[in-house]
Amino acid sequence: MDFFAAKNLTMKFGGLVAVNDFNITLKRGEIVGLIGPNGAGKTTVFNMVAGYYEPTEGTITFSKNIINGKKANEITKLGIARTFQNIRLFTELSVIENVMIAYHCRVKSTFLGAVLRFPLYRREEKMMHEGAMNILEEVGLASLAKERSDSLPYGQQRRLEIARALATGPELLLLDEPAAGMNPQETQDLVDLVIRIRDNHGLTVFLIEHDMKFVMQICERMKVIDYGTTIAEGTPEEIQNNERVIKAYLGEA
Repeated sequence: MDFFAAKNLTMKFGGLVAVNDFNITLKRGEIVGLIGPNGAGKTTVFNMVAGYYEPTEGTITFSKNIINGKKANEITKLGIARTFQNIRLFTELSVIENVMIAYHCRVKSTFLGAVLRFPLYRREEKMMHEGAMNILEEVGLASLAKERSDSLPYGQQRRLEIARALATGPELLLLDEPAAGMNPQETQDLVDLVIRIRDNHGLTVFLIEHDMKFVMQICERMKVIDYGTTIAEGTPEEIQNNERVIKAYLGEA
């Protein structure tokens, strides 16, 4: 059963149509890729889904809720989390603090309760710390929990972003170019990690990626856009052999 649907999404910036009549449905547990050349409108799609842009036209439905016009923090609480093309960590904070911050969308304590350290806050603080350590263990960063996040190598910073997204308790995880800048071994390790967290957390994963080897390995189906318009969709094998995709994105054979 589809639990996410984007129907007839269009995003205009003045006279520029960044995304035109975009449609996609996602089922629970899928890993689906969105690919296309630079400037095709992929991140604009993510920004509409995550609440950073309100679509000019169309509707986005998640778990039977229409989420158009909701703020990013409201959409996060509903169960959609994302990472960014450009890493956005709190660089002055430790690895574990970056993950614990993400838990705040799930706690009930008030700012006053935190300042005065009421019993509820102390219980939730313990929960956040234990939960963060479990997630760091899962992504292979537990031994680095007390290190400053900006001291991590690039590939580990990418993993930390994924850990922080997991801490919000998502059902749908949006990954914006998660393999960007990684070497081949890091990329293969990321394939294994994404599949593992999908299985462990019962997630649906919707991702943008330029590394074709990565998306061909990990995605069950894919959608291709160019100049904001869908040009193909199907299985990795179908996309790989689609003449429009080869011409627009993969290059001539």
